[in-house]
Amino acid sequence: MIESLLLSTTRILTFDINKPLTNASGFFFARGARLFLVTSRHVMFDEPSQHTPDHIQIELHTDPHNMAQSTGFAIPLYRDGKSLWRQGADSSGEIDVAVIEIERGALPPNAAIEAFTPANLVRPADQIEVGEAVLVVGFPLGFHDSFHHLPVVRQAGIASSFGMRFQGEGYFLTDARTHRGGSGAPVVRRRAAHLCAPDELPWVLLGVHSARLDVGTRDLKLDEALGLNCAWYADILMTLTEA
Repeated sequence: MIESLLLSTTRILTFDINKPLTNASGFFFARGARLFLVTSRHVMFDEPSQHTPDHIQIELHTDPHNMAQSTGFAIPLYRDGKSLWRQGADSSGEIDVAVIEIERGALPPNAAIEAFTPANLVRPADQIEVGEAVLVVGFPLGFHDSFHHLPVVRQAGIASSFGMRFQGEGYFLTDARTHRGGSGAPVVRRRAAHLCAPDELPWVLLGVHSARLDVGTRDLKLDEALGLNCAWYADILMTLTEA
């Protein structure tokens, strides 16, 4: 059996017309009958690097009994000159999280998708402590099980006080070895089975992995990279998926 967590995450390829640009990670989030793809905002648009794709493509499994069967599914990013994705912002500025709605009726028949829901967000009973082990599920450098079209999982630890916005920003820190292509990956922790509904993913969705954090004063010759990363709090999804 394939773990449901691996089917919640998909590889994202970005394109400018027919020109391939970058690869990244994303995951599915359902709210009621609506389905969304979640990733980092800079996957959709990044002005500093002049990254301006016009559409993305995700990979979907088309046979729940044969993970080797998959297809590409294109999602336009603009319609009539207006962006179709939603990006987050708060009192400190932009949040590096974006969502775009997926029309369920356009999905391939029998598409094997697992989606997080609002029930997977942090609850008062979920005591998240600094140093706790978490997982980052994605496609670092595009690497994955290319036969079964499944992501890989990296171990991580929470490196700042969870619930306190690090340096006043809307993210917390993780301590993990990460690479390009992991942007947009879900950061999760296992939830006890007795706390989950029968059809609910047994995971707490803590955040959305964004990028590695570095120190501007670091000596590139003498000092190693910190190995710390930004993960934006996942509760922003409740704002971004409002009707």
